[in-house]
Formats: sequence, C-alpha cells, structure tokens
Amino acid sequence: MKVPKIILMLFAILSINQMQSQTNFDHTVWDLQLLLNVSEDGKVDYNGFMNDSSQLYRYFKQLSENPPQENWAREEKLAYWINAYNAYTIKLVIDSYPIKSIKDLDDPWGKKFFKIDGIWHSLGELEHKILRKFGDPRIHFAINCASISCPRIWNRAYTANNVNNALDYQTKKFINDPSFNTITKDKVIVSKIFTWYKKDFRVNGGNVKDFINRYSAIKIDKQSKKGYKEYNWKLNEQSKKDPAAISLD
Repeated sequence: MKVPKIILMLFAILSINQMQSQTNFDHTVWDLQLLLNVSEDGKVDYNGFMNDSSQLYRYFKQLSENPPQENWAREEKLAYWINAYNAYTIKLVIDSYPIKSIKDLDDPWGKKFFKIDGIWHSLGELEHKILRKFGDPRIHFAINCASISCPRIWNRAYTANNVNNALDYQTKKFINDPSFNTITKDKVIVSKIFTWYKKDFRVNGGNVKDFINRYSAIKIDKQSKKGYKEYNWKLNEQSKKDPAAISLD
C-alpha cells in the first residue's frame, strides 16, 4: 500500500529529532524532500522537487552558509558532501527540466553553478577534489548522476550517525542488483564504475575483484568470464504512475 504524501510528511517530521542529533549540520529539510520526491527504488520525481522548490532552495542556502569545518568529525563531513553532491545534481536537472539525459546539458560536471562559502563549485570538483579524497570507494554508490545506470539515489539524507551503515547498504545493494551487475559463477559483467574508478577500489592491498567479493552474494573467481555493462545515461525519473511515497506494509 502506498502512503499519501501528507501522511509521509508527518512520518518524516517524527524523525526530525534523529536528524537534529548531529552536532553541526541539520539535514532535515533535505531528508524530507527526498522522502517526498524519491521512491524506495531511487526513482526521482523532478516535478515534485520543482513544485516545492522553496524547501529545496532553503537547503541550498544551508549548504552554502555552513560548510564543513576542521573540527567536524569525518563522518559529518562525508555526509555533508554526499548530500551536497546529490542535492546540486537535482538542481542541475530541474534548472533545465524536462531533459532526456544529464549528458544533454553543457558540461554538467564541469560547470560551476553553485556556491559554498562564497566560492563557486562544480559537481566534478565535489566528486574528484573532495569526496574521492576521503579514500572510501563506497562513495561511488552514494553519489548520483541522475542516470538509469547510476547507483540509485537513497531516499533519505546521510548523517554523521548513519553514513557508514548507509554506505555499506548502498554498496551491497548496487553490487547485488542484476540491473547493474551480472555476477554468476561463470560470467561477471559489472558496471563501468568499476573500470572508471579502478584505482579507488584498490584498498588495503586488494583490487576490484576483492572489493566486489566483500559485498557480493556470489563470489568472483579467477576463471569467471568478465566484461562491463553498457552505461545507460537516460534520465532516472519516475513515471506519473510511480509515486515516491514509501510503503508501510
């Protein structure tokens, strides 16, 4: 059973105390917008975001005026930057919506279109100069490129309290989803994310295979035939019959 948005909003408000338990940044506004406009399987209602854009821009203002500080915990910084990346990706799309693909836009990852602490930034800067510097390859399954082949955007905000468990969950979910990766005893065809960011997955002396095996229900062995799936850049969005409201069944 799908729940109407008004009930969903009341449900979200009940979780505000949990969000506000963070010391330095409250992501409640973003959390509510995600609950209202992103389905459980990560499909985005861009019209929904536009219809309530005042709340979205309120969050942009919060991000811009409250950048991470040196005394913030690593988890809080990580949550801030993941949320910022995903929120500004939504902004990039709705600024030109409707579109068929984020790649229809002019230099989507190089364009400096938002300010944080008075400095213009691009999505590419957030990804390559900030998020990848954390040395945690799980971030690739949390940040969203608004495309069908991209790991699904989570319909909750990341926080200092949930970010580590959430990154594990998102990574495991992506690796074991056959629409993103085909992993059997005989054949392994995985997302191109694993070749684009190959260096990032070489952690603790391991390689891409070792990283995948850490989360995959079926383990890859040396004899498996390997390849990469074609990347579908079509916009990941909801149909009119696909409401974002979560199920309480």
